[in-house]
Amino acid sequence: MFGVGKYEAPAKDRLYQRLARRLFEELAAGTYAIGDRLPAERELAIDYGASRPAVREALIALEVQGFIEVRVGSGAYVCRLPGQGEEPGFAITAFELTEARIMFEGEAAALAAVQITDAEVDHLDALVEAMTTENLLVEVTEVADRDFHMAIAKATRNAGVVRTIEDLWHLRSTSPECALLHAKARDAKVRPVVAEHAAIVDALRARDAAGARAAMRAHLTSVMDHLLFRTEEMAMEEARRALATTRQRYGGGAHA
Repeated sequence: MFGVGKYEAPAKDRLYQRLARRLFEELAAGTYAIGDRLPAERELAIDYGASRPAVREALIALEVQGFIEVRVGSGAYVCRLPGQGEEPGFAITAFELTEARIMFEGEAAALAAVQITDAEVDHLDALVEAMTTENLLVEVTEVADRDFHMAIAKATRNAGVVRTIEDLWHLRSTSPECALLHAKARDAKVRPVVAEHAAIVDALRARDAAGARAAMRAHLTSVMDHLLFRTEEMAMEEARRALATTRQRYGGGAHA
């Protein structure tokens, strides 16, 4: 288990960073060897007195730096140990990105509500329909989803808003920690929730700025919940399959 004593981390660190640093220090101290399996996510959450989402972010931060590998249905395994003088690095996480999107895109939706044209509302309706179609495809795609959010940004008639939201979407694929979680989500078949996007369009159609802000914030707040739930659900399903295979291999057909 973990070293004795209260862990003191820099006050500027977020919770997941403190957890990642604690694990990093355990690796550097030799608590775990290459190939060792770390305690289960639930156990880490209890040991740290933290939420499972925070633990998951910490594991992702270490995974993108190559210290551990998270194997679906099996757990997190040590891949390499920190070198002398090496420090953990942190990129923008999916949680941080979503927080920023809630701030900027919520206000963008409110501004768009008083600027948007009927033609732009019709275009958003078409994009919601495109999401419905894309959700039926085997391969997960986010084309209509991205176009939807960018269309609202453009409806603000503010180039600064458009550039900011473009940059936020760019971070989804360029920040290693964001990209990793979204890749896991795609593997788990996480798709845009059509009803949430339709609610945003309804508020924009009514030129309801407060309603558009609330609908956008509600949608983005649920995004991470969906990502975490589905990736966890996928891991549980893989674990069930592995257990079933083991039972079939060693106990199948046996009678007491």
